[in-house]
This record gives sequence, C-alpha cells and structure tokens, in this order.
Amino acid sequence: MNEPLRQIGSYLNFMVKARTRHGVHSPFIYDLVSQVLPAQEERAELQAVEQLRADLLRSDQTIRVNDMGAGSHVLDLPVRRVAEMARVSLKPAGQARMLFNLARYFRPEQVLELGTSFGISTLYLALGADEGTVHTIEGCPQTFRIAQHHFDRARISNIDGILGSFRTQLPPLLKRLDRLDMAFLDGHHVKQPTLDYFEQCLTKAHNGSIFILDDIHWSRGMEEAWEEVRRHPRVTVTIDLYSMGLVFFRKEQAPEHFVIRV
Repeated sequence: MNEPLRQIGSYLNFMVKARTRHGVHSPFIYDLVSQVLPAQEERAELQAVEQLRADLLRSDQTIRVNDMGAGSHVLDLPVRRVAEMARVSLKPAGQARMLFNLARYFRPEQVLELGTSFGISTLYLALGADEGTVHTIEGCPQTFRIAQHHFDRARISNIDGILGSFRTQLPPLLKRLDRLDMAFLDGHHVKQPTLDYFEQCLTKAHNGSIFILDDIHWSRGMEEAWEEVRRHPRVTVTIDLYSMGLVFFRKEQAPEHFVIRV
C-alpha cells in the first residue's frame, strides 16, 4: 500500500474507534479530555508566539538543513525555504495550544522536547510550564539559530536549548536531571530511534510523568512504535489523539488505552 492510501486508511480506522469524552468512564481521563485537550480560544499570552509563526510563514529566507530525523514527506532538499518548512513542520495552532494546556494542567518542573525546530512548540511548552524548565534538543544549527532568536524575542527565560543530535545529547542531559515530569518526543519519526529515546527517557520517569509522542500515525513504522509503547509493562494508560499519543505511568490507574476524538 502506498503512503497516501495508508494514511487515509489509518485515519478512517481512527475515526471508527474514537470516542468523545462522553464515552469515557475514568474520572482522570474524563477531566483531562474535558478540561485540557480542547484547544479553546487563543490565549493572550500565546498571541506573540502566533505572531512568530506568521512571520515564519511570510519569510523569504532560505537555510541549509542538516536533517537528522526521518526528514519530510514533502521537502527533501538540503536548502529549503523557511516558509515552506514552517508550513509543513510546525504543529498547528490548535495542537500547540494542547501542549500548552497539558503543561499548564500538570505543572511539570522538568520538561524534555526532542526536536526544537523553529521553537514554536517549545514556547508553548515553556509558557505552560512557567515554573519549570524546558530542555529542548535540535540537530540543525540554522534551525536552532532561528529558534534561539524566537526565544530572545519572546523574552522567555525557562528554556534550555541544546544543539546536537538526540543520540549524543540526550544521555548527558538525562544524566544531569533527577527526573522527567513531561517529555515531548518529536523530530525523529522512525520506529527504532523513537523506541530507543522512549526507553532512555523511561529511566527518569515517575508515577506522575506524562510522555507525548508526536505523529504516531505518520508512517507504518511510527504506528508500530506506538503499539510497542502501549504494550510496555511500565505504561498503564495511553490516549491516541491521532496527531499525538499521551502516555501515563500512574500505578493507581486501571490499565486502559483510549482512542479520543477532540
């Protein structure tokens, strides 16, 4: 099956299985779906971040990309227009607000993001976790430079930006953290690396941690990675939102796997 047909089939399968909050009986999941997952209206503190997104989409700048992940289904040239990269790679505003809502709801102190890109999702996480620190790793120097410029413009000080590959930078970062309260795994949409980074992050996970896997239906390999994560013995609850998957380790929660349409 070619990729476009697989994606159509994957989405249709998701829609058949998906429930709304009214089909959820777990109080923890019901509150999460009701209070946190709806994107809601744009908040005042996020308007400046959306202005940065608008600037990227209008940019005529080109940069040389050092892509260490799975690349793009759309763009495969080493020199790319920033506007086109922003159009195909940035999380849509609604999904970015969901990241903000999750960070604001769970109040994590130590947040990891794998895949800074232009820093839009990083800023949403940092504004949500305003009493914590967002450690974000990016492998492309020119993309990282633009992200750092955005952090400076937004005057956000709780971001720890790290330039380098996930493979070389993640182990020393985890070594200096005593725990991970939230992890957003993005930027390398390949099955085995995704599972490897998940396992590494698990060494610092605790009962209240939340892991967010991006683009779990992006490819067959990512769907297989998501299935392995769901079956992991330390995982108790997962939520498939199609665009991303939420993973919990709450021992007090009855093991269950939800497919939710928001």
